[in-house]
Amino acid sequence: MKPTVRICALDSNTGPHISLLENSGFEVLPGHRTVSGWTEEEVGQTIRGASAVIAGAEPYTARVLEATPGLRVIARTGVGFDAVDLAACERLGIVLVTTPGVNHDSVAEMAIAMIMGIGRGFPRLDMKVRRGDWKREFFPRVMGTTLGVVGLGRIGRALVSRAVGVGMKVVACEPCPDPKFCRKWNIELTDFEGVLKRADYLSLHSPLNAETQHMMNARTFSLMKAGSVLINTSRGGLVDEAALVDALRSGHLRAAGLDVFEVEPLPLDSPLIQMENVMLAGHVAGTDLEARLDSQKMAAELIVALKRGEWPAHAIQNKKLTSAWRW
Repeated sequence: MKPTVRICALDSNTGPHISLLENSGFEVLPGHRTVSGWTEEEVGQTIRGASAVIAGAEPYTARVLEATPGLRVIARTGVGFDAVDLAACERLGIVLVTTPGVNHDSVAEMAIAMIMGIGRGFPRLDMKVRRGDWKREFFPRVMGTTLGVVGLGRIGRALVSRAVGVGMKVVACEPCPDPKFCRKWNIELTDFEGVLKRADYLSLHSPLNAETQHMMNARTFSLMKAGSVLINTSRGGLVDEAALVDALRSGHLRAAGLDVFEVEPLPLDSPLIQMENVMLAGHVAGTDLEARLDSQKMAAELIVALKRGEWPAHAIQNKKLTSAWRW
């Protein structure tokens, strides 16, 4: 009986990863294209009987994983895996892999697009024209402002080169900085609170964990400069959205650009939806065409490698599992 790979990542039902898996002896089954906000039940029904999953942002809880005894690998397109119960994966012997190094340019482009868009007054200017309102507004130039970057991993570094290219100065916090990179791009390193106090635009590029949950809250927003801007293309849980709404309503923050949210899809009754100084996207920063194809291909290659008995440690997130694991 052929091992089965179920495709759950969005827009992944076609592409070179399909033939790569089929040529390696896998049966490939598509995921549901009508699902926009996955529930546990929908995930459980979709992956039932699967040996491996090419996953998106849908939830892989302990309950889902325990009900799928044949599952051996979850290959998550992208680098975030907070929707996967890692402890349950380790307990059940399910390898979790991600696809590092394929979408950092895509996310960086989204972040710089939000900075430039908000810097010139979008989405409010767009909305005004649609209402027939031609009253002009004036906004501070982006060139010469300070970008604060929280996290200088692949994505943070990709953003820095683009920000310097449009004339921004960069201040950043990073626990393990690359001194050569920082010298090349004239990055000033400081602590987290130092970045908050200096940034005109603050861009988050941190993983979501117990330490970073709600790192942006009422206290940390109060440390930011009056009139500054928050950009989050990382993880929604980094931001206390209620506190963000308060900071925007008070005028302490000028605007925000958000691609990720505490609850996804963003509920239609969220106050953020009605705000003309908030630019919204639907968790798509890392999914330009090139990144989508590269992440799908890498996910398939990782599944094939694990089936062959290889151990691609650079992509494996279950640090407690060892190379002694077998399919």
